[in-house]
Amino acid sequence: MILEQHYLACLSHASYFIGDPASGRALVVDPQRDIARYVEAARKHGLEITDVALTHFHADFLAGHLELARATGARIHLGRRARADFEFTPWKDGEALELGPGVRLVALETPGHTPEGISILVFDLEADAAKPKAVLTGDTLFIGDVGRPDLMASVGVTADELAGMLYESLHTKLLPLPDATIVYPAHGAGSACGKALSNETSAPLGQQRLSNYALAPMSKAEFVALVTADQPTAPAYFGYDADLNRRRRATLEESLAKVLVPLEPKEVLARQTAGALVLDVRDADAFAGEHLAGAVNAGLDGKFATWVGSVLAPTQELVLVGGVGDEQQAALRLGRIGFDRVVGYAKGGHAALVAAGLPTARWPRMEVGQLEAALAGPKPPLVLDVRAPGEWRDGHVDGALHVPLDRLTKELARIPKDRQLAVMCRSGYRSSLAASLLARAGFTDLVDVQGGWLAWAGAAAR
Repeated sequence: MILEQHYLACLSHASYFIGDPASGRALVVDPQRDIARYVEAARKHGLEITDVALTHFHADFLAGHLELARATGARIHLGRRARADFEFTPWKDGEALELGPGVRLVALETPGHTPEGISILVFDLEADAAKPKAVLTGDTLFIGDVGRPDLMASVGVTADELAGMLYESLHTKLLPLPDATIVYPAHGAGSACGKALSNETSAPLGQQRLSNYALAPMSKAEFVALVTADQPTAPAYFGYDADLNRRRRATLEESLAKVLVPLEPKEVLARQTAGALVLDVRDADAFAGEHLAGAVNAGLDGKFATWVGSVLAPTQELVLVGGVGDEQQAALRLGRIGFDRVVGYAKGGHAALVAAGLPTARWPRMEVGQLEAALAGPKPPLVLDVRAPGEWRDGHVDGALHVPLDRLTKELARIPKDRQLAVMCRSGYRSSLAASLLARAGFTDLVDVQGGWLAWAGAAAR
């Protein structure tokens, strides 16, 4: 049996390639939208991808089930409670899919994160036909956590109802499995699909019984209260992607063919004037040094797609600007979350815009020592902290104003325009994005705190 985990760090997303060399068949579970890695795995192992399954309709990325079906002819499998407008095979609780003489896959209905969620038992029939080797848990059970139950309110299912389902799924379907069963979830640390995910991306179930806070002995009512409390704010695009994963839509290849259009500088400016947002994907230092006036910065060196999806609408037309060649990576990563409204990219990158004489802007990046001195001066800046609520509670600069980045454009009225703003995040990535959004909204006296809270706290500890 072949069982491979394919991990996409920028989205904290794990997918799985399972193959039976005896039959020559393979199945992919929860694929990312760009499917080249699975096609390459099949070629390497001499297998044919005949099936693809989703454990649920993911909210944090656009899955590649349609792409794989189009490329390989694979059948799509969803839990029996799923409703979609593309053809699929419903996978019932306890139903087996024989991939070949060596591999059996069995569906377990495990609602809780979503109503249609399933987990998939993986049996290596040559090693032990009676006990599963692994269980692919999707977003039901993570390493160190469980899936959040609060993402379905918009479709009429309450967090408490789903949390109750999750408790039953864990206690009737997953916890009865043998301790040696390896848990393979769909996400690791950094995902917003839970609140305490481990950096580990797999672990024996027996270990999770002992270490996962949500699996400790407790009543159903206690569990519901525990897992519905203190969940992080869900990125704005989650509802969009969850719905799009149910839909028949263009494949990534079809979308990229439309968005990778080179634009001359005058065309970039014309698009911007007509309402397109210029998205500069260079790092924060380069952006602060000089950028097209009105551009927004989300660097490819960070959680690019997640933050773009958190602060911009999926219907917003985008023009990409970066170094030469950055547009390919940027468009791909946006495509992974279904942001396909890119209308082109700056041919020749940022340098071509400067050479053409387009209006540019810049702002200073302030080191924490300079910030400390400025705060003690006669006209101190206002520190604007754009970190998440949990980060803020763990420590912040005295007198700072807290507006989380994903709330920034909704709460501009709270932010004064008559004082210099020193924008701070954890390390300097989000603060550059925040400052560029503020500049676009008409704020003019901005500095970006270099190194963010980590540098400030580090300086204070010395």
